Amino acid sequence: MKYTYEQLAQMIDHSLLHPTMTDQELEEGCRLAARYKVASVCLKPYYVQHAVKLLQGTAIKVGAVIGFPHGNSTTESKRYETELACKDGAVEIDMVINIGKALSGDWQYVEQDVRAVCDEAHRRAAKVKVIFENDYLTQGGAGLGAEDFKRKLCVVCERAGADWIKTSTGYGFVKGPDGKYSYQGATEADLKLMRANVSPKVQVKAAGGVRDLDGLIRVRELGATRCGASATAAILEEYQKRAEAERIGKSAPEKQATLGTGGY
Repeated sequence: MKYTYEQLAQMIDHSLLHPTMTDQELEEGCRLAARYKVASVCLKPYYVQHAVKLLQGTAIKVGAVIGFPHGNSTTESKRYETELACKDGAVEIDMVINIGKALSGDWQYVEQDVRAVCDEAHRRAAKVKVIFENDYLTQGGAGLGAEDFKRKLCVVCERAGADWIKTSTGYGFVKGPDGKYSYQGATEADLKLMRANVSPKVQVKAAGGVRDLDGLIRVRELGATRCGASATAAILEEYQKRAEAERIGKSAPEKQATLGTGGY
């Protein structure tokens, strides 16, 4: 295998964010994250304190979402939500930009909104991932085409102190011509663009639509260092199957040679 288990597992933020998830499901999700030794769990804020207790003694980081999923909370609400999450033990914060303000071209507001969360988190030794929600940005905005708009967001978020920029929430549903809602999540084009438009000190996180091992490997090769995933078990079990098959394949010729000379 090109990458070790640890390299790939340490890319995964195990996502526990679906609105219907019960406390039991959240607990099971935390235990799963510990079993597979991923980087972190990404949780609803109310569960952070309990998750920290559950994961005590492990290397799993606890992260919380802020202004999730639409980014429409006031800046002070986002800052205070960050304060509370960090006090409860969160060491990573995934915040959503104010999408409407960005599309309106109010870049000063967007930057101040992100900076308020970053400053609060950094004061408390936590890191921040800033979510663009690219599914809503396919037509661009504020007089900019889609690519230039996303480039502008990259610059603004780095200037505001982001540790990561992130493609999506996984809940950015867009209404199609048939009236149904869907989303793409992380795309190759967006990951390339985002990686190219921030400095090396800012990392990139893929989220939404990465459901298998090949998808995880692909986003790594496009420059993402983290990936939000709910299919964690399936992804990492597939890795173990492939690694075992590779091990057996490499040892098979050696076995045959031994059998051929061993008097059987």
